[in-house]
Amino acid sequence: MLRRLSRIACAVACSGIVVAALAAATSAASAAAPFTPGASGVGDPYFPLEGNGGYDVGHYNLDLSYDPATHQLSGAAHITARAKQDLSRFDLDLSGLTVRSVTVNSVLATFARDGQELQITRRTGLRRGSAFDVAVRYDGSPETITGSPIVFGADYGWQYTPDGAFVGDEPNAARTWFPSNDHPTDKATFTFRITVPQDRQVMANGDLVSWKSKAGKSTYVWDETSPMATYLATIDIGKWTFQHGTTPAGIPETMGYDPDLTGDVATAGIFALSGEVTDFWAKEFGPYPFTSTGAIVDNVPNVGFSLETQTRPLYGFAAGPGTVSHELAHQWFGDSVSVATWRDIWLNEGFATFCGSLWTEHTGGASTYASFLARYNQIPATSSFWNQSIADPQRDTMFSSAVYNRGGMTLAALRHRIGDYDVFRMLNRWTAQHRFGNATTTQFVALAEKVSGEDLGAFFDTWLWQKTKPTSFDGP
Repeated sequence: MLRRLSRIACAVACSGIVVAALAAATSAASAAAPFTPGASGVGDPYFPLEGNGGYDVGHYNLDLSYDPATHQLSGAAHITARAKQDLSRFDLDLSGLTVRSVTVNSVLATFARDGQELQITRRTGLRRGSAFDVAVRYDGSPETITGSPIVFGADYGWQYTPDGAFVGDEPNAARTWFPSNDHPTDKATFTFRITVPQDRQVMANGDLVSWKSKAGKSTYVWDETSPMATYLATIDIGKWTFQHGTTPAGIPETMGYDPDLTGDVATAGIFALSGEVTDFWAKEFGPYPFTSTGAIVDNVPNVGFSLETQTRPLYGFAAGPGTVSHELAHQWFGDSVSVATWRDIWLNEGFATFCGSLWTEHTGGASTYASFLARYNQIPATSSFWNQSIADPQRDTMFSSAVYNRGGMTLAALRHRIGDYDVFRMLNRWTAQHRFGNATTTQFVALAEKVSGEDLGAFFDTWLWQKTKPTSFDGP
């Protein structure tokens, strides 16, 4: 009896030694595992340096102040993230501006600048799976991107206006005013805390949480609680007139517009129109993805675009039904379901162009089939319009007319081929399956085939890949 107990005791002791040895070996192996730098880009074929590897951002808290008189932006970006590898260093995207300090988990970190890369090194590495907080204090005058062939020479990014700023970032200008992981594949929630002179107001994404004035300054806090790509973030500063309410279906709606456009905005009826369009798209494509809708309408003569900034599209003019329906369709196609790489941009622009035609059909105009068939017939086969693969349109022509209109034609032709029941069932599945995520052309083709039960390989090859005019609008 005693001997048996001794053997048991010995076995337990020996087992403990083995467990301890294994634990020590595991710990030693873990300690010896190399920490490596996160990649300086996510590997997008069009924008190799956009985004960064090695971590995922969870939230951006932008605590900034802006003086329109001096064009000076200053403050701090607080970023919470999680490491995806054992990180010895990680990068943020940031162009221009002066970085004053960087802390990681409240401890000063070293940093260096290399082009658009803000390279951050902590005294000790960050283990894979660990959460961390980065605070970057910075200031300066944000750069306006000018002369870029990507947007056909138009200005974009941070644009200076007489009373503030108009900020439209697509595709890669978020890095000009806040440090970020600047690629659609790393979505995050946002809090904007923006301080401006007391006679100015701030519009941004999400919901207005608070507003207060003190000592000649006003601070606006906006909160976007749904994941958002960085290029969709905006803070628009000016002397805004606010309009609040709900859509007919009860979705909260906020619009801010330049009072210089009061007559034009009233004539265009943008607030009522936005509510009607939002509700209609919710019926067609599934529930509205976000907590509020609306518009930001500025008077910026030199701005030749509107943008689908999340929850609240941005217009540089008093927009009409075609533009409003297009940008609000992006809330589903582009904002909630975002591209996996920028070569998939037709999934944004072709879809929104189709939706603009669908709104025309809904309000008594020509059908999508008739509208796009007319465009197809008007453009000769010899036109350069057809000499582009819209599933891979290339960086400097990613916003070409073909990406928009041939993309719209593709969906109109698909609707005609597989019928309303299947096409709208497919679009609802698309928005549900990829809600707040990213998707590719390959995934869309696979879903279309699954829902319709048809082999659509030749159809999509002809419409998306071939650099020639399809021989028939209905085929192959």
